Amino acid sequence: MAELIQTLRAPGLFLIAGPCVIESAELCLSIAVPLRAACDRLGIPYIFKASFDKANRTSNASFRGPGIDEGLAILERVKREVGVPVLTDVHESDQAALAAGVVDILQVPAFLARQTDLLLACGKTGRVINVKKGQFMSPAEMGNAIEKIRSTGNDRILLTERGTFFGYNRLVNDFTALAVMASLGCPVVFDVTHSTQQPAGAGNQSGGTPQYSPLLARAAVAAGVNGLFLECHPDPAKAKSDAATMMDLRAVEPLLKQLKQIADIRAGW
Repeated sequence: MAELIQTLRAPGLFLIAGPCVIESAELCLSIAVPLRAACDRLGIPYIFKASFDKANRTSNASFRGPGIDEGLAILERVKREVGVPVLTDVHESDQAALAAGVVDILQVPAFLARQTDLLLACGKTGRVINVKKGQFMSPAEMGNAIEKIRSTGNDRILLTERGTFFGYNRLVNDFTALAVMASLGCPVVFDVTHSTQQPAGAGNQSGGTPQYSPLLARAAVAAGVNGLFLECHPDPAKAKSDAATMMDLRAVEPLLKQLKQIADIRAGW
């Protein structure tokens, strides 16, 4: 864990990417393998991301995932066969220790960024914790989430910006938030694809404007983020979660090349 957090704190960029939800082991491997190869070519540390359960779907009829037991087994397989760290989110306190037995990074979803018991349970595992800023929270408020986790003796913390509510069914990005969160002493990640989400914008599911993902990613890297988070799929229209914001897997490496160029220029500022 110490080696991983040092990598994430190092100058440059790292990538957290994968499908929104675990659809199958085969899908996860079909995404993780080419992403690792692309990141290796560019010298970008890569963490695979996928959720075993999407507990906050807009509709009760939406696909949620395989559940924690099967999901963790798939994540362990990706970790072993692809040779990369893995990340998943947890929604309940009693999931933290179980997930920590497999994954390298536990993620606290944005809607749960104020949930004290969940933050404490994650912190106690000793794993790296990625806390997504609530869409309803100011960046300075993330200091409270940090304090809760640090109270467990765990200082391995990432903060992720994923947009802020702007009226109904709309998110906007305040890029000064990245600097505010960086001042709290943790690496800052920019969530490229969720920032284009239109929550519940399609009534029983979320909409999105994924055509703006590259623009937002380039701006975030220029603004100084440590890492990027994005969701991708070989066939975005058929993704079982977040299809409206999903990036085409084939578009990821070309975008990463642009972002690496910006990060390299940024290093000289």
